[in-house]
Amino acid sequence: MAIKEGIRTGGRSARVQTSIYAAVRDLLQEQDRSAISVPVIAARAGVTPSTIYRRWGDLTALLADAAVERLRPDEPVDCGNLRDDLRNWTEVYLDEMSSEPGREMMRDVVASSATLCSGKCLNIVRDQFQIMIDRARERGERTPSADELIDAVVAPMIYRILYAETPPSLERMHQLLDRCLG
Repeated sequence: MAIKEGIRTGGRSARVQTSIYAAVRDLLQEQDRSAISVPVIAARAGVTPSTIYRRWGDLTALLADAAVERLRPDEPVDCGNLRDDLRNWTEVYLDEMSSEPGREMMRDVVASSATLCSGKCLNIVRDQFQIMIDRARERGERTPSADELIDAVVAPMIYRILYAETPPSLERMHQLLDRCLG
């Protein structure tokens, strides 16, 4: 088998996607959401609207995908034990998702018909939990699965952020977490 040298990792496609995400982020900070359209984003990103339509199909799918991209977190903080790791993560996640930009990002994902975005969100959270779980197991701690944590803590948190008048309290989230940890 021949070895291919000089293969670009990303290339023009990655640069275009990055410029479109940056345009969406900047426009959302500068303007009312209702003023944003595919042609406006395309002009800011330096691409044609057809590039966006070909890649995402419509504005809703683009906003959802851009929201998911903004949700990519850093590696979770290692506090020395699983309970503290998860409490810290829950506090940060609740704060970010219950903020107005966080709620807008979640609404974009929910409004999108692109199931890929929802799957990405779930996988991002699952990966975050798995990092903490793996560290805890290395320390000899008993752990729930990532999916148990998602079902017990994240799902009720997201539901209340999206559909309740007020987001859940941090105290309530800690109760749910403690219940899951046993």
